[in-house]
Amino acid sequence: MSHDPFASFRLTGRTALVTGARREIGRAIALGLAGAGARVAIHHAGSDEEASDAAGVVREIEAMGGEATAFAQDFVRDDAGLHLAAAVSAWAPVDILVLNASIELPEDFAAITRERFDRQIAVNLRTTMELLQTLVPPMAARGWGRVVTIGSVQQERPHPAMFVYAGTKAAQRNWGLSLARQFGAQGVTVNNLAPGAILTARNREQMAVEGEALAQRIPAGRLGTPDDLVGAALLLCSDAGRYINGVNLFVDGGRAAV
Repeated sequence: MSHDPFASFRLTGRTALVTGARREIGRAIALGLAGAGARVAIHHAGSDEEASDAAGVVREIEAMGGEATAFAQDFVRDDAGLHLAAAVSAWAPVDILVLNASIELPEDFAAITRERFDRQIAVNLRTTMELLQTLVPPMAARGWGRVVTIGSVQQERPHPAMFVYAGTKAAQRNWGLSLARQFGAQGVTVNNLAPGAILTARNREQMAVEGEALAQRIPAGRLGTPDDLVGAALLLCSDAGRYINGVNLFVDGGRAAV
C-alpha cells in the first residue's frame, strides 16, 4: 500500500473552534478545517448580520458533508471567553483553537481614549486569555491540541495609527511563546500565523487607495486573499505540523523579507 502524504493533514474526529469565523480569514480557515474533516464551531459576535453570515458558513460546511454549529458571543462583554468555551465544549471537546477575532480602532496616538483602549484590550487580549485558560489545559490532559493565533505584520511593524491594536498583537505573540513552552511536552502546539496585506472587508476602502502602491512593495507583486492563509493553517492545525511549535509564520507574499 502506498503511503498517503495527505493523511497527516486530515482532521477526522477533531473539533475546532474558530473565532470571528463568519467572513474573510476566519471563514476561509473554518472551511479549510472542515474540508480536512474537522467539526467546526463558527463563532460570531452576535449581531443579526453576523448571525446570518455565520449561518451561511454552517450551510456551506454542511453542503460539503461536514459538521458545524454557530456560536454567538460578544467579546467585549465580561467573561465572554469563559461563556464561549463552555458552550462549545458542551457541544464537543475542543482540540483546535484558532484565535482570529480581533478589532482595530485606528486613531492618532495622542487621541487614544480609555473607552477605545479598553474595547480593543477586551476583544483582543482579555477574552483570548479566557479561551486559552479554559481550553488549553484540557487539550494537554488529552495529549493533543493545536492553538493558532492570527497575528499581524503590526506586531513587528506597528503603524502609528494602530498603537493599541499593534500592541495587542505583539502581546498575543508573547503569550503564544509562553504556552508553547508550557504545553509542548503534552502534545499541544501553539503557533502564530501573521497575515500581511490581505484584502478584506475591514481594509477594502483603504486598499482601494493604497493597494496598488503597497503591492509594488510586496515581492509577490499582489495583495493576499483569505484563501492564501488556509494551507498554512491546515499545516499548523494538524499532525503534519506536530513538530512545529512556537513559530511566527508570516503569510505576506514576502513583505517581511524586504
